[in-house]
Amino acid sequence: MAELNFKQELVGCYGYPVSENPTQAMIEPAFRAMGLDWRYLTLEVRQESLKEAVEGARAFGFQGFNCTIPHKVEVIQYLDGVGESAELMGAVNCVVNRDGKLIGENTDGKGFVASLRELDDPEGKSVVIFGAGGAARAISVEMALAGATRITIVNRSEERGLGLVSLLQSKVQERCPSLQSEFVQWDGDYPVPPGTDIVINATSIGLYPDVGGRLALDTNSLSSEMIVADVIPNPPNTRLVQDATAKGCRVIDGLSMLVGQGVIGIDYWTGRTPDASVMRAGLEAVFGE
Repeated sequence: MAELNFKQELVGCYGYPVSENPTQAMIEPAFRAMGLDWRYLTLEVRQESLKEAVEGARAFGFQGFNCTIPHKVEVIQYLDGVGESAELMGAVNCVVNRDGKLIGENTDGKGFVASLRELDDPEGKSVVIFGAGGAARAISVEMALAGATRITIVNRSEERGLGLVSLLQSKVQERCPSLQSEFVQWDGDYPVPPGTDIVINATSIGLYPDVGGRLALDTNSLSSEMIVADVIPNPPNTRLVQDATAKGCRVIDGLSMLVGQGVIGIDYWTGRTPDASVMRAGLEAVFGE
């Protein structure tokens, strides 16, 4: 008779709000397919309670947890250390318990690049990114490291936009000397410049319950040669995805990036690589795709 073991390993997600976050729907099917008795808990953590939540993860012996809006930057001060990419970006979306130490990593950008490579190689590409928060930081840094040669950050807040471009022009450019980057103030419908290869929405516009949210983008400036990506996973068929599809663009929805970063996260937590198709199927079942 096999030894009985009723202990479940715990991982989860810290954010506020989190009711619209579908990550559990892909992570737990992956665990079951791997034969692991692990649970992924979706936990609502307010900003003022983040420190206590991290200490709670220590107390319960979590194997790790994801961080989503608004905790990706704030959580760093409560961790024991950060990985190279997270340090470079100044943002953490995945915490890993390594021998009792909570170490922050960032899988957002890596997950996005993995989904992009299913369509095209980012090397030598010109990229426009809407937003300057944690997701935009992660994606812009990983796109630069993957060989993108021009990155334009479009953002309403000049301070945050210039801050991200400063990062790209300093620490990142030291490793990517061919990179060119600039900030553009977002005011009205932004026309995507001719010659742009990849357009990315890294804002929360369109995220449930704002399902009709419209990105201030001149859709007439989109062309069929472009790849258009939206990081919003819920719902995956955002207005931007619909508009870009109508223009004949190749499209990456938020589920692709979510699965990509989830695969990396599970590998960090368990030391094993999950089946991405199982994870995608879990999400599609939720959204009726």
